[in-house]
Amino acid sequence: MELPTGLMNATLRWIEGDPDPETRTELEELLERGDTAALEDRMAGSLVFGTAGLRGRVEAGSNRMNRAVVIRTTRGLARYLLAGDDGSEQPVVVGRDARLSSERFMRDTVGVLAAAGLPVRFFPDPTPTPLVAYAAKSLGARAAVVITASHNPSYDNGYKVYDRNGAQIIPPVDREIAAAVDRVGLAVEVPRVRGATRGGDALVSPVPSDTFDRYLDDVAAARPAGAGGSDLVIVYTPMHGVGGAFTTEALRRFGHTRLHPVPQQYEPDGNFPTVAFPNPEEPGALDLATELARQVGADLIIANDPDTDRLAVSVEHPDGWRPLTGNQIGLLLADFILEHTTTARPIVINSIVSSPMLALIAAARGARFAQTLTGFKWIWNAALDLQEAGEGRFVFGYEEALGYSVGQIVRDKDGISAAVLFADLAAACRAVGGTVLDRLDDLSRRHGLWVSTQRSVVRPGTDGAAEIAAAMERLAAAPPTSLDGFPVVATTDFRSGAEKRPRYLPAASLVELDLGERGRVLARPSGTEPKLKIYVDLTSPVDPAEAPREMEPELAGTADRLAAATVAALGL
Repeated sequence: MELPTGLMNATLRWIEGDPDPETRTELEELLERGDTAALEDRMAGSLVFGTAGLRGRVEAGSNRMNRAVVIRTTRGLARYLLAGDDGSEQPVVVGRDARLSSERFMRDTVGVLAAAGLPVRFFPDPTPTPLVAYAAKSLGARAAVVITASHNPSYDNGYKVYDRNGAQIIPPVDREIAAAVDRVGLAVEVPRVRGATRGGDALVSPVPSDTFDRYLDDVAAARPAGAGGSDLVIVYTPMHGVGGAFTTEALRRFGHTRLHPVPQQYEPDGNFPTVAFPNPEEPGALDLATELARQVGADLIIANDPDTDRLAVSVEHPDGWRPLTGNQIGLLLADFILEHTTTARPIVINSIVSSPMLALIAAARGARFAQTLTGFKWIWNAALDLQEAGEGRFVFGYEEALGYSVGQIVRDKDGISAAVLFADLAAACRAVGGTVLDRLDDLSRRHGLWVSTQRSVVRPGTDGAAEIAAAMERLAAAPPTSLDGFPVVATTDFRSGAEKRPRYLPAASLVELDLGERGRVLARPSGTEPKLKIYVDLTSPVDPAEAPREMEPELAGTADRLAAATVAALGL
């Protein structure tokens, strides 16, 4: 089959501008085979800024992650930064995870920034994403870049950008950077300083060697007064990521010394050889940790994802080891931090798809509560806005996808400080003769038992995207009056009314079905995958004589039925 002329010309033009011989060869071989489908996929536009940057499969083409894309993106970022330059010497901080392509991408990023005349401070070795964000804040950086794909499969990589305020970029900054990238010509023509990370340029230098020590000082300040060590036996896995040495040092520094790292997953390895998907939420991801926990008689399992910005926890249960949900971890940490905070007017925040129970905990603890769109870029910009407005001081934020931010340490989710605080929480439970699950039961008795469930409807391709969009239109225009016997008392379409909401709740394709005192249902299209996501949060009061843990399966089953009823109402 003969290639369409436009596709042929776009591919040849990309090959001409690609500085990497390996990816040039990839496209040349596809051209020789006449593989129209593969070329259309790889050259179908360009990767666009999503959650604070780029993420995609590492392959040749404009719609993939590769050196040409990284170089052009960095040149666009440099132009954006220089356009707003105030003559200061604020650096750009750059770090990376341990994925197979990350070091090369980082060298290109540093080389392009230096060639543009921007001072750069970089991490020479693979580093947790939250530590890069910490360095950006502590150094007063004008921006930061992390080469990472977080917990994505091994064949992906990404490019994450932080703004001058130390938080991830939000609109309109992302659009302005994207527009600057679009104006960049061929990657091969972009100036780069070769060997910049090896001492090849006066503008480039490593971050201060005491950065992690200063970070740990800030973690120490965020711990409850009087918090000490523990005799908890803790199994820990960094999931083949970069967190091993950092999280274990943090736990040991603060007295949680009976650690048993999972040996098969401790060293950074971008191939992720023991897990099909390096996300601690995925079934089977914690199997090795659970096996080790049984062998050593552990009290707690703690896991980070590969770039160490998420925290997963499993606790022992009469039926075996039980992973806590992201909401359960977040609610436990929020209550623990608010119980011990000395902040006069504490602020706690979670994303709109996370449990409404946080609002009840905040009210009971005298804290200001806010909710945002999904993502820590919104949570931390909300925190900064509320602090600037004099409404208090941020002490904790979370989202249900295992992301937590403790105090003022890092303006993003941080799996290291969250691990330390959760170990402190578990130790505090033991000190009074209880367990983490006992504390979770106590929360349910005080605020009602809350369960959360998710359901995704996958509809790939252009037709699928149109089907999802049509379903959202139907839901907003004609919402159901009831779901599985639950009355729908109100509906909120977040595509409208943004002018009446704070900037951290902008217009979004999101519909909320309010079930009154029983909970709510949310529906939204995924921003990164071809699916529609349904979130159900359901609550039930707990009689003092009842055991919340025994009530949970029945309530969770009801939530699952509500999710199925929502899918049916959507016509999917």
